[in-house]
Amino acid sequence: MPYITTKDGTEIYYKDWGNKNGAVVTFSHGWPLNSDNWENQMYFLASQGYRVIAHDRRGHGRSSQPWEGNNLDQYADDLAELFDHLDLKDIMMVGHSTGGGEVARYCGRHGTSRVSKAVLVSSIPPLMLKTDKNPGGLSIEVFNSFRDATKKDRAQFSIDVPTGPFFGFNREGAKLSQGLIWSWWQQAMMCSFIGYYDCIKAFSETDCTEDLKKMDIPVLLLHGTDDQVVPIGASAREGIKILPNGKLKEYPGGPHALPNIHIEEINQDLLDFLRS
Repeated sequence: MPYITTKDGTEIYYKDWGNKNGAVVTFSHGWPLNSDNWENQMYFLASQGYRVIAHDRRGHGRSSQPWEGNNLDQYADDLAELFDHLDLKDIMMVGHSTGGGEVARYCGRHGTSRVSKAVLVSSIPPLMLKTDKNPGGLSIEVFNSFRDATKKDRAQFSIDVPTGPFFGFNREGAKLSQGLIWSWWQQAMMCSFIGYYDCIKAFSETDCTEDLKKMDIPVLLLHGTDDQVVPIGASAREGIKILPNGKLKEYPGGPHALPNIHIEEINQDLLDFLRS
């Protein structure tokens, strides 16, 4: 399996599928999952002739489980090392949830010289936490409850999240997929405890406002109007006001897990944006 070793000795696992001479699309996953969660989109675009690359963030999946560096700055720096190692250019970066914050922070810290476009799906920017300047965010008590549940019974919490709000299976009329729940649980339990715990702070308290301002490339925001994890009002609808060249598409009634629940529509939106 392909890995790179970062400057601080962390091994980052990545997948590199499709046409090695094709246009490059990279995928950044959400908390506390790994690159497997993008398999539908990766297979679809690779089958269309693109080169698709997705990594497991440090502390997640098959990557190392370091005690340090479980924050958005380091996640972005790890991604920069991967891009440099593979010498990727003209990339379309795609990020879901925390991965969208990773994409924004990469552009904020490392610029867009290697990036042509970006897609933020159900993503955390600009800021999830409720503050005086961000009154539409979620209170710190919400994220403290995540931390408490992690320490009390991480395994059960990792069943409760996908059974309920992540996929929207707690909504009346939702068609529950036990397979998706098991997949989420498996990926979550592959995550290190410290990576799982620290990433809660990373996705909830990191302000990506300045990163969005520096994204001087076309950016597509895809977000469900019934996202119970990253509510659209304080995320995509605020982010579109900040981005220099952004476009927002709302999925009516869509849950947080758009890549898993609205597979065909997400695939087509990514392909159309690539070709635009």
